[in-house]
Amino acid sequence: MSKHSPVVLSVKNMHASYGPIKALKGLNFEVLEGETLAIIGANGSGKTSLMRALSGVLPIASGQAQFLDWDILKTPTHELARHGLLHIPEGRGTLQSLRVIDNLKLAWDIQPRKLPFEESVARVFDVFPRLKQRSEQMAGLLSGGEQQMLAIGRALIDQPRLLLLDEPSMGLSPRYTSEVFKVIKRMKEQGLTIVLVEQNAKRALKLSDRALVMAHGEFILEGTAQDVAQNPLVIQSYFGESFHI
Repeated sequence: MSKHSPVVLSVKNMHASYGPIKALKGLNFEVLEGETLAIIGANGSGKTSLMRALSGVLPIASGQAQFLDWDILKTPTHELARHGLLHIPEGRGTLQSLRVIDNLKLAWDIQPRKLPFEESVARVFDVFPRLKQRSEQMAGLLSGGEQQMLAIGRALIDQPRLLLLDEPSMGLSPRYTSEVFKVIKRMKEQGLTIVLVEQNAKRALKLSDRALVMAHGEFILEGTAQDVAQNPLVIQSYFGESFHI
């Protein structure tokens, strides 16, 4: 990723509301191909609303949002997914009553690739060997960490152009949190473009290229992940001490 990389996502003066409640207030930012952008902020700051708006789940009231050649305001959510914009929501979104292998097959069926399913799923199992061990098990019987792995695996099997990750470590043990972040790092190293909303600001900033800090539906700070990590406001709010990437 360089400053000359293509723009994958462009947002200009974007507003969104839940009825009379304004959730997003005039947001502006871009995400370049191969970049990992962290979005941090307190609960209720608008982070999840932003992810929902970008994936077409929350209607955008005004402004512009462009994913590659597609206008997010005019493109249905399922079409955005077919074109490679995949959203792993807070809570993971796996199909609890289906087996692990069926969850992966359903994701592959949405957008079949040149590789046959057997090769595609083998790549997912290479990243998540535990899912191979659990392939015949119902998704609802997996641990929280395994369900998060399955949610990421469902996205990876579709080879996304842009991955929206909303709170991937929420509710996970330290062990599973570390495993999930290792996978996110691996995806980043492979050149996947990622927007990461994460409650663990230290891990998010350490992994990312740039960062945006949200409060009350607006961005109050932006910069390289290293600069944001050293900002006194961020140190006071999230770390309590200086933090070096």
